[in-house]
Amino acid sequence: VQLQASGGGLVQPGGSLRLSCAASGRTVSGYTVGWFRQAPGKEREFVAAKRGSGGNTFYSVAVKGRFTISRDNAKNTAYLQMNSLKPEDTAVYYCAADPRSWISGEIRNAERYEYWGQGTLVTVSS
Repeated sequence: VQLQASGGGLVQPGGSLRLSCAASGRTVSGYTVGWFRQAPGKEREFVAAKRGSGGNTFYSVAVKGRFTISRDNAKNTAYLQMNSLKPEDTAVYYCAADPRSWISGEIRNAERYEYWGQGTLVTVSS
């Protein structure tokens, strides 16, 4: 499975962006998909995830209510809609996928994901 993340860019505080994660090589409709981010000088952190079976969604406290993860199985693509962006959201965003359906605690663990995209930079600044 290859993942291609896109959609990053420069946006003003309060603005919106939608990130895309296009999968190729295999249909990932049943996979768990996740988004993680890494800010300069910080460790990679969990942002959001969506199970393939059942479609349950999970968010970090920092983004809940502002970000929405979704997927279009027909396009083999996942999305991260980011609204009300803040300067502290500035980071490289990575999408990830895994064929397993993890429990809520493990789904936030980057080590549980087998496939990773290359990252897309989001900069929130005026």
